[in-house]
Amino acid sequence: MKQWNLFFKVSAVLWLIWGAVHILAGVMTDKFILEGDIAGAIGGIADAVDSSTLAMEYPPAAGAVIGQHGFNLLWIGITTLICAFFVWKGNAQAIFLAALTGGLADLGYFLFMDLGGYVNFVPGTVMTLVSGTAIILSLLAHFKRTSGAT
Repeated sequence: MKQWNLFFKVSAVLWLIWGAVHILAGVMTDKFILEGDIAGAIGGIADAVDSSTLAMEYPPAAGAVIGQHGFNLLWIGITTLICAFFVWKGNAQAIFLAALTGGLADLGYFLFMDLGGYVNFVPGTVMTLVSGTAIILSLLAHFKRTSGAT
């Protein structure tokens, strides 16, 4: 097996994991919102924050914003999960779609959540490392393959 082919496979598995985690996060976030527990939804996302500081009355618009975030996590997870099957085969469009979708989602997470100190290393930061590794491996494999390198 050529090295770049192995990179596609590893990247695909990483996207499967990343996608599944984000589908679960989206479902859990929206479950809290549908139950009227905005503080629980926020605490599930910002897991390094003391939950007692989140216990307050939130306006319905705040719940709607968090609900939209949960929906976005869900579709982003589904998109990268679907892409993973095509990344496995080295499909260029899937490689770039997964990188854009998952990569930009995690860039925002890194800038606002990680750098803000609102999240624990596991699972959030680990998922950012997973997506970054998937992007790097699949792009390396894609460009090695297209250049004819082994």
